[in-house]
Amino acid sequence: MSSSSSSSRRHSQFRPCIDLHAGVVKQIVGGTLDLTSEGQGGQGPKENFVATNPPSFYANLYKSHSLVGGHIIKLGPGNDEAATEALSTWEGGMQVGGGITEDNAQEWLDKGAEKVIVTSYLFPGGKFDEDRLLRLSQKVGKDRLVVDISCRKRENGWIVAMNGWKTLTDMSVTKDSIKLIERYCSELLIHAADVEGLCQGIDEELVTRLGEWVSVPCTYAGGARDISDLGLVDRLSNGKVDLTFGSSLDIFGGTGVKFEELVEVDKKAKEASA
Repeated sequence: MSSSSSSSRRHSQFRPCIDLHAGVVKQIVGGTLDLTSEGQGGQGPKENFVATNPPSFYANLYKSHSLVGGHIIKLGPGNDEAATEALSTWEGGMQVGGGITEDNAQEWLDKGAEKVIVTSYLFPGGKFDEDRLLRLSQKVGKDRLVVDISCRKRENGWIVAMNGWKTLTDMSVTKDSIKLIERYCSELLIHAADVEGLCQGIDEELVTRLGEWVSVPCTYAGGARDISDLGLVDRLSNGKVDLTFGSSLDIFGGTGVKFEELVEVDKKAKEASA
């Protein structure tokens, strides 16, 4: 293979994450998170990993390896202080999501977020509100807004889910809905909630469709179990979709992927994309 053919297109890259639950860095099984019952005697989510290191440890680790564009996700209440700590550790280096609204989005950008990630706020009562997305985009700027399309798989495709991936909305994940959302944001984050945290493999069909549909930077999260999954996502999406590794990573207690090896593979992908 000639060098020109190997670098003729962009290649999928690794996007790091810091998932926060009850103020602590965790990796949980996506389908077990129920934000509506927490604090009301409801059963907590199934946890794959609970960190002893603070959020700043992970933010500093990513910073030291120049792993840009990662996301901090606040899963429910009680995570603001932890998210602020991570952002202050690497100011301008990570995105933040979870409970983002028109009222607080600018505050999180001021705290050092590269971009804010919005999810449930766009679906009051489970129904998509384009006006909310427009207003938020105008308020913070399209270039600083990411839309998280968390979804559950159903017989005829994928349905956007909210409130910790428990509540299905009225929006299907299709080429048309992707194009609509892209008008207002600079990036997409796609959580495949059915495989999130299971380390049983990615949703290959969803990644393939995303590669066909998206025209802005896009990160897929859910099910990555092996370092070869980065190459798989690259192949399926033609380099248009990046990948998050969570529960399979050794820094999160996993056994499937060594962080240092992933950094090296990611470095090569970035060099090949140059």
